[in-house]
Amino acid sequence: MKRIKTVIVLALILVGFTTALIWLWNKNQENPVKFSTESPKTETVVLKTVATGSIVPEEEILIKPNISGVVEQVFIEAGDYVKSGDLIAKIRVIPSLSALASAKNAIASSETALQTAKINLETQSKNYNRQKALFDKGVISSNDFEGINNAYLTAKQGYEQAKINLNSSRQNYDIIKTGSTSGLGNVAQTQVRATVSGMILDVPVKTGNQVIESNNFNEGTTIASIADINKMIFEGKVDESEVGKIKEGLPLEITIGAIENQTFEAVLDYIAPKGVAENGAIQFEIKGTLTNAKDTFIRAGLSANASIILDKVENVLTIKEALVQYDPKTKLPFVEIEESEQQFAKRDLKLGLSDGINVQVIEGVKEGEQIKVWNRVKGFKGYGN
Repeated sequence: MKRIKTVIVLALILVGFTTALIWLWNKNQENPVKFSTESPKTETVVLKTVATGSIVPEEEILIKPNISGVVEQVFIEAGDYVKSGDLIAKIRVIPSLSALASAKNAIASSETALQTAKINLETQSKNYNRQKALFDKGVISSNDFEGINNAYLTAKQGYEQAKINLNSSRQNYDIIKTGSTSGLGNVAQTQVRATVSGMILDVPVKTGNQVIESNNFNEGTTIASIADINKMIFEGKVDESEVGKIKEGLPLEITIGAIENQTFEAVLDYIAPKGVAENGAIQFEIKGTLTNAKDTFIRAGLSANASIILDKVENVLTIKEALVQYDPKTKLPFVEIEESEQQFAKRDLKLGLSDGINVQVIEGVKEGEQIKVWNRVKGFKGYGN
């Protein structure tokens, strides 16, 4: 019985030993892990953040009428160039009955006042001529004649003022009825003219539309919008997490979706002091003036992206961020440099600017050295495999 147990134990030991030998033999047959390497490159590293927005004119002027009425005729359309003073539209006035009645009453009152002043002037004129003859003969004193002369001058002044009032009442009546009157010329209120030179961006009214004049209680109806398309700006928004990284004067690189293969330069010249909540996040408005857009026609309102350049270093030695390792104790960066075939040595680094993909190497690596790709994903065919 004891012999049988001994045989069984020896057999198990033999099987285990044989299995171990087979496993070691199979392990030695596997190919050793071969690490790929990459070399540093001389490149430009740019740290930037992106803002979305659109291209708009630096100044867009809204043209509004000076009088309420109906658009009788429009002389321009979107896309036309106009100069300051060019005729844009003509307004036909629809007068108020109460205003017309008041204007008529004012004319009647002015005519009555004029007739009264005329009679008074004629009376004073006769009295003046009669007393002047007596004064010339020495019958009346100079003091008496001076009082008569003053009365005559007062009557004459009152007559002239009455004529002015009547003319003013008639002009007011004409303006209420037609929107214009004799003597106004190009400043007639029925004629809407451009106040600046530029391109017509929009004409939101058509012939027959009613319009309201601009006043203290109403901003009025817009007849047209005009802008100088040679002065365009980028207007966009950045998130609160990025606004602390930017400042006025930073360069922008503008890309416009509708204009392919072209980048426009701009300068950041405005950052809103107050943010606005949008979709659960605080957004800050920014503006940047385009500096090289005069040779390209850019339509107002085109969507665009602005890359705000926070920092930039040119022609520096760089490596990929993925090649950098960090010491678990000191947290300092290092790479593994190939000294011989698949033999690597640790090399500490001093890093500079990073754009998230490439990082500037200040110290630790030289051009031409091979750096171990330590985090290659199994089955991944990149890094030269």
